[in-house]
Amino acid sequence: MSEYAPAIATVQIDNEFTRVTEWRFPPGTETGMHVHEMDYVVVPTVAGTLTVVTPEETFANEIVPGASYTRSVGSEHNVINETDAECAFVEVEFKQRRG
Repeated sequence: MSEYAPAIATVQIDNEFTRVTEWRFPPGTETGMHVHEMDYVVVPTVAGTLTVVTPEETFANEIVPGASYTRSVGSEHNVINETDAECAFVEVEFKQRRG
């Protein structure tokens, strides 16, 4: 069992093209280890430093509002807020179009 509480995920849009989720990280929260099934973009909304744990490494990821970044399908990680301040971002996942 983890020492961290779950981060707060609020799905804002989930249609045939995209899924948009707001992620809020109060101090001491995490996403849990997961693998992304879609390409995605992260749009930070509240600055902070999150700890990212992958199978290969652990590193600090400073997020800054307005400094978006992208990751590819298959990204595997846990995102943890080990700081004393809340931070947040919006994640936009791109679903495959069939046809």
